Amino acid sequence: MHGMEAPVFTAAELAERFALQLHGDGEVAVRGVATLANAGPGQLAFLANPRYRPQLAASTAAVVVLRADDAASAPGTALVARDPYVAFARISALFECVPARAPGIHPSAVVDPSAVVSADAHVGPFVSIGARSKVGPGCVIGPGCSIGEDCELDAGCELQARVTLVARVRLGKRVRVLPGAVLGAAGFGLAMDAGRWVNVPQLGGVVVGDDCEIGANTCIDRGALDDTVLEEDVRLDNLVQIGHNVRIGAHTAMAGCSAAAGSARIGRYCLVGGAAGILGHLEIADKVTVTAMSLVTHSIREPGEYSSGTPLTDNRTWRKNAARFKQLDALARRVNASTQESPE
Repeated sequence: MHGMEAPVFTAAELAERFALQLHGDGEVAVRGVATLANAGPGQLAFLANPRYRPQLAASTAAVVVLRADDAASAPGTALVARDPYVAFARISALFECVPARAPGIHPSAVVDPSAVVSADAHVGPFVSIGARSKVGPGCVIGPGCSIGEDCELDAGCELQARVTLVARVRLGKRVRVLPGAVLGAAGFGLAMDAGRWVNVPQLGGVVVGDDCEIGANTCIDRGALDDTVLEEDVRLDNLVQIGHNVRIGAHTAMAGCSAAAGSARIGRYCLVGGAAGILGHLEIADKVTVTAMSLVTHSIREPGEYSSGTPLTDNRTWRKNAARFKQLDALARRVNASTQESPE
């Protein structure tokens, strides 16, 4: 790839690069990626969900990434992968246009004299970097970001735009933070005294492990005394709320609008669906899936899939069931009484 020219790869090159099995013409050229339904000549698509299998025969994609049992049905060149979606993700990265970021500090940025910024880091316009903070090699600090006091960014971090690190935030290597996220704001620590709230000082920080990704407008509060911790390769979607002193295990992913209240401990390889909530001081075991809109009200000790709430129905049915819900206790009492009175 030279200058701004679009990259071109043959199917054989992609097969070798990503250890995939080639079926068909290895010389066919790939210039981009698309969905199975919309891909045309020169584009690569994938089939991972059996629901889309009927689209395969009619696809005009130059190359399709799929599983071995679908290879015979491919109309043209195919690349066989154990997990087609993962293979497609890795191939797609070859066609992602990442703007070049020249090393240096933009003239409009304000950097405290006690801060240390690596010579090959990129600091964009209107960035503020506070006292004693450190920005490591290869970091990219996008426009309008605010890095407060005593923050540390290890090598290869990217704060895309308008990201705020309030205080005592430590990012591991290659952490990516999307626009508008706030890390290190004060946790929601309150004590009631004589009818009025008293703020509990939030003296801890936030520690984020290597290869984490923090979504747009997501908030991670700093700890009260100890730190709020995300272990390596945690992925948070947009608009996620992480309360103070929460700990999230490695490789866990939380979808948009989900939330974990203070001091919750979430295990490794967990999946938390959109708008799900986890109450404070609870523990979630490794490899737990919490489905969307669920509310976790007690600790989960065993791996598995957990849900709460009622399935979606038409409103008329829901209103009838909601009215009957109030009668469940009385009904249960009558059933128990009749069971006890019935002869054996």
